[in-house]
Amino acid sequence: MFMELSLLTAVSPLDGRYRASVAPLSPYLSEFALIRYRVLVEVEYLIALCETGIKPLSALSTDAASLMRSWYKSFSEADAALVKAIEKETNHDVKAVEYFLKRKIAAEGPAVLHPWLEFVHFGLTSQDVNNTAIPLLLKEAIQDVILPEIQVVIDTLNAQAKEWAAVPMLAHTHGQPASPTGLGKELAVFAERISLQASTLAALPYPAKFGGATGNLNAHYAAYPHEDWAAFAQRFVSGLGLQRSYPTTQIEHYDGLAAILDNIRRINVILQDLCQDIWLYISMDYFKQKVKAGEVGSSAMPHKVNPIDFENAEGNVGLANALLEYMSRKLPVSRLQRDLTDSTVLRNLGPALGYGLLALKSVQRGLGKLLLNLPALEKDLAGQWAILAEPIQTILRREGYPEPYEALKALTRGKIQITEADMHAFVQTLTVADSVKAELLALRPENYLGDAPGVPFRNIE
Repeated sequence: MFMELSLLTAVSPLDGRYRASVAPLSPYLSEFALIRYRVLVEVEYLIALCETGIKPLSALSTDAASLMRSWYKSFSEADAALVKAIEKETNHDVKAVEYFLKRKIAAEGPAVLHPWLEFVHFGLTSQDVNNTAIPLLLKEAIQDVILPEIQVVIDTLNAQAKEWAAVPMLAHTHGQPASPTGLGKELAVFAERISLQASTLAALPYPAKFGGATGNLNAHYAAYPHEDWAAFAQRFVSGLGLQRSYPTTQIEHYDGLAAILDNIRRINVILQDLCQDIWLYISMDYFKQKVKAGEVGSSAMPHKVNPIDFENAEGNVGLANALLEYMSRKLPVSRLQRDLTDSTVLRNLGPALGYGLLALKSVQRGLGKLLLNLPALEKDLAGQWAILAEPIQTILRREGYPEPYEALKALTRGKIQITEADMHAFVQTLTVADSVKAELLALRPENYLGDAPGVPFRNIE
């Protein structure tokens, strides 16, 4: 039984249950978008060819060029449907775009272009179009959608880090009580890590291949041997805001694309780490979560307020990274001058970025629900006087006290609980100056923080 596509019948949850969350990527990573960006490349290429002055072409007027550019700027679903209808005849997606443009020129285009129809897709192979359109759409998707959503997470973490900068918190290394830290500082760690990776992502170049059937512009030089086609290709690709790869085979070698995907994957790994830590803080009661009227946390246990946003984010970054890792590992490998395996893999850039976008939005919602439960942090920290073994033995080292580490180890290691009274009694037994004893007695779990409150804050540069 065939069912019409809807939010309920979509096979992928990205196009069903989560459609609203990932819709901002549709203008960049959908089938419609790929067709539109191919039209953009073909139109800009024809305009650029006309500017070379090769016979019989001549430069187009501003109005003529503007009219042609309107074909991709105002590209409609009806236009895309026409391209798909042509593809049913050609069984070739890029050739369908070529024929679409020829029909467009014949029906609506500047009269000067009518005798020049065969200069549409002149000298090109389909990968000159694909390997220019795809990095361009990916660049704009990351710049317009992904990086701004990452910045929202960074801004939220920085704001919470500043708000809670003075809140002391018991640290846990290996799952065991450890030297105190600042709650704000721990959130700032994630903001800094994400910011550094996002800054790298924002600065990465987007390579494109543009060089004919085997990368040498053979057909161009055969037709016009005295034209500097290598310089033309460089100008054309850089004019689109991309970086031309040279030399290449028929396809882009995808090493640069792999770097972009790996960078996104690293950001996702940091998000996964963040989600797991916040999940644990919630389980330790350091955070409560805002509730919404009518929501249910469990179908059986009415009291539950589950950390579902962080759990959903963790699951979705896993899906995203499975795709991103496979793409970055597979795409740079192609048999001889090309095989077609890259084509179907690249069509999954949408899901790879879509699951990541879904995770970003879940993290944003989860962070927005956090309510600090200060009494729980204070109680946890107040019950861990054994953590002062570190500063006490370090100060005693400074004073030349014999074997201070061993003395504190004997006092604290493996004991069920060390109280304030236990620690102060130990200090009183030490053969040190009264001023040193006073220094040791002034130590408390909540004030042994180092420079944790003085954390830096910054955004994507």
